Amino acid sequence: MHPNPAFRATPEAEALAFARARAFGQLTICGDEGPIAAHVPFVIDADGGALGLHVMRSNPLARVLGEVKPALMAVTGPDAYVSPDWYGLADQVPTWNYIAVHLRGPLELLPPESLRSLLDRLSDAMEARLDKQPWTSAKMSPGVMERMMRSLVPARMRIESVDSTWKLNQNKPDTARVQAAERIAGARSPGSEHAALAALMRAVSPQI
Repeated sequence: MHPNPAFRATPEAEALAFARARAFGQLTICGDEGPIAAHVPFVIDADGGALGLHVMRSNPLARVLGEVKPALMAVTGPDAYVSPDWYGLADQVPTWNYIAVHLRGPLELLPPESLRSLLDRLSDAMEARLDKQPWTSAKMSPGVMERMMRSLVPARMRIESVDSTWKLNQNKPDTARVQAAERIAGARSPGSEHAALAALMRAVSPQI
């Protein structure tokens, strides 16, 4: 997480809501030979106390989960390179604006019989966002879902801490921040989701 307090003022509830909406992140634990990471979808419980996920049984991460492990789920949002020329100020330097949320807590395997309900929760949460009749696992042919689930392992991470960085040029004057946002929205800057990042930059209040 970025150490500048200007980028660390987002309330925990808002950061958790962002992670819930994003629903995809990089899960990292420490194995016997070093860090192990997997990019996974997840679903956060209604009370925000835990998240559920699944990985392939063949994933190295699944193979070391014989015991509860401290884990980090890193969730990233829109990001972009910011050219110093875009502020309209002298003596600026290049930077990168971004959003990141880190969820930490113990990760444990769940019983195999919990997998089906976890998969249904994941698909239900995503299908509800689409403009169509929701897909459900009940549409699968008899036996197909059961065969596919043999290759998956369900897991649960209790959320003990939520940290976030919302680096949106809050440390710049309002005019400079908005100018940079306009250039990000219209430029082919390295990064992703430029329009979303620019909208967030326009919405924040400067910290100086």
